Amino acid sequence: MCGMKKILIIFGTRPEATKLAPVIKAIKNQPSLKGIVCVFRQHNEMLNQILKVFEIKPDYDLKITLSDKALFSKKINIFKKIKNSIISGISFLKFLRILKKEKPDILMVQGDTSTAFLAAFLAYHFKIKIAHIEAGLRTYDKYNPFPEEINRQLITRLADFHFAPTIQAKNNLLKEGIPEEKIFLTGNTAIDALLIVKEKILNNEKEYEADFSKKYHIDFSNKKIILVTAHRRESFGEGLKNIFSAIKEIAQKRNDVEIIYPVHLNPNVYHLAHELLDGVSNLHLTTPLEYDEFVFLMNRSYLILTDSGGIQEEAPSLKKPVLVMRDKTERTEGIEAGVAKLIGRNKEAIVKETFLLLDNSDIYHRMASGNNPYGDGTAATKIVKAISS
Repeated sequence: MCGMKKILIIFGTRPEATKLAPVIKAIKNQPSLKGIVCVFRQHNEMLNQILKVFEIKPDYDLKITLSDKALFSKKINIFKKIKNSIISGISFLKFLRILKKEKPDILMVQGDTSTAFLAAFLAYHFKIKIAHIEAGLRTYDKYNPFPEEINRQLITRLADFHFAPTIQAKNNLLKEGIPEEKIFLTGNTAIDALLIVKEKILNNEKEYEADFSKKYHIDFSNKKIILVTAHRRESFGEGLKNIFSAIKEIAQKRNDVEIIYPVHLNPNVYHLAHELLDGVSNLHLTTPLEYDEFVFLMNRSYLILTDSGGIQEEAPSLKKPVLVMRDKTERTEGIEAGVAKLIGRNKEAIVKETFLLLDNSDIYHRMASGNNPYGDGTAATKIVKAISS
């Protein structure tokens, strides 16, 4: 134990856990490092799926429930909401005690969640060095994406080590005055995680297909699969209505497609999705999927409609065109490389761009054949090497 660097790794959402899983594995394989995993349960059910897939056992499990579902769902009464807030407050106090007890050399956070920022902010008060994975992504519009853009910028001001996934992310940090010796160009750990799981599912592909066919009566053999994700806060309300109206129109006008939408559990998404999309035969609303199931669907899809950040990074490694249903994206490298297209949240634009990819094979193949600008699956190794040295 003498001379080992102690790394406290925190995460609370499924995307964070997915992107940190390869780093946790790499840290465990490095004798000079000791990894300590602390979970903030911002996504509870979905987080458990990732812990299971990647066989991660947290050292600390804090019941922080500052999610929209816990605090704003109409199905949860006011007393339960107050209880959730109290439990979360107590958990933050426990986190302070963890910092005092463990005295980590480095606190590692990923991405742009509010819990990542809060953890970094608290660690700063103990003068603990902070490592930020996926640093430097920017739109420079504080409300798009909301609240992620500001969370990222604030973590940058606190961080000591900045692991940038792309050259553009690195350049953003340099422009903001971050010293170059504090920035490490690594690629994105999402690609590491994706390739690990892809290898597993390819050995059991027929089983995954049979399972989805049985549960949802999906025709994988004769239909083009369109995978959809939509859940961002800045889309709540009118934006999601436009997205859902477009998805419904695509399903109704095209009998050559099967649309699969794993519905996010956030009440602002869940209730509206079922209200507007239930009852269309070739439009399948599923519960949130385990990560390996989701990778299977990405791999089998013809194209992907999404407002997710992570999928913009992952899909090009599977040669799947991505239509990004957002007004702005901090992941512009995919747009510039031609593997993704920013189409906004206008109903007509979503329908038009989807039909274009379904009907124009030349445009489709140009997008599908591009190289992934986000990494090659070695990001975790590069991060651990930098921390070790």
